[in-house]
Amino acid sequence: QVQLVESGGGLVQAGGSLRLSCAASGRTFSSIPMGWFRQAPGKEREFVAVITRSGISTFYLDSVKGRFTISRDNAKNTVYLQMNSLKPEDTAVYYCNADGRIYAGGTYDPGRYWGQGTQVTVSS
Repeated sequence: QVQLVESGGGLVQAGGSLRLSCAASGRTFSSIPMGWFRQAPGKEREFVAVITRSGISTFYLDSVKGRFTISRDNAKNTVYLQMNSLKPEDTAVYYCNADGRIYAGGTYDPGRYWGQGTQVTVSS
């Protein structure tokens, strides 16, 4: 079992920044890939970013490349999503995901563990 708790969401103006955190517990954190997803109103949940167990490799949704950075601190059992140059279309509930599978090319099949989500709202 893995428990995930996100934090760091909020309201920000376009062009601003936020850093999301996801604290994990219940299993050896360093042994599992970690990802972020988001869901905007009326839309399906979509992949945003994923990081390998070691943190060496990362993969991103095309529309966030160059603006978002996923990272992890295995000593703190925490994964982060630094979001810069935010746009109104980034508005969504952001979810942390654990223990999925990363395929060649960066496709990420999410694991069964999800956080409760944190709201990010970007005003124009």
